[in-house]
Amino acid sequence: MVEGGCHCGALRYALAAAPVGSMICHCRSCLRITGAPVVAWLTVASDAFAITKGEPARYASSPKVDRRFCGVCGTHVAYTTTDDPDYFEVATGTLDEPNAFPPTHHSWLSHDLNWVEFGDGLPTFQKSRGEG
Repeated sequence: MVEGGCHCGALRYALAAAPVGSMICHCRSCLRITGAPVVAWLTVASDAFAITKGEPARYASSPKVDRRFCGVCGTHVAYTTTDDPDYFEVATGTLDEPNAFPPTHHSWLSHDLNWVEFGDGLPTFQKSRGEG
């Protein structure tokens, strides 16, 4: 079973099924929410994502996005959207073993900071992968 949690340990989760995708997001929303130039995410089925300790705080960063984070230390753990409620995006860096699921592509390069460069050879998309 894949497990993870926040920085302080007050919030823990488990994934009951393997992720169906992984990416590095360059969008402005992720930049603002995390303070990092990019964020790695895993896509998991909503019914496979379970909080095992604590209760996440929630924040609607837009009318369509519901974010979950630790109310104690502030670690951003996951989000879901009304456009795709059957899935959660889980912050890869919050996994106990983040190396287990490397990203497969970069999304939202149209929002990329001009000083961020990657030489990893992964496919890139100007928007989300599904939007090309």
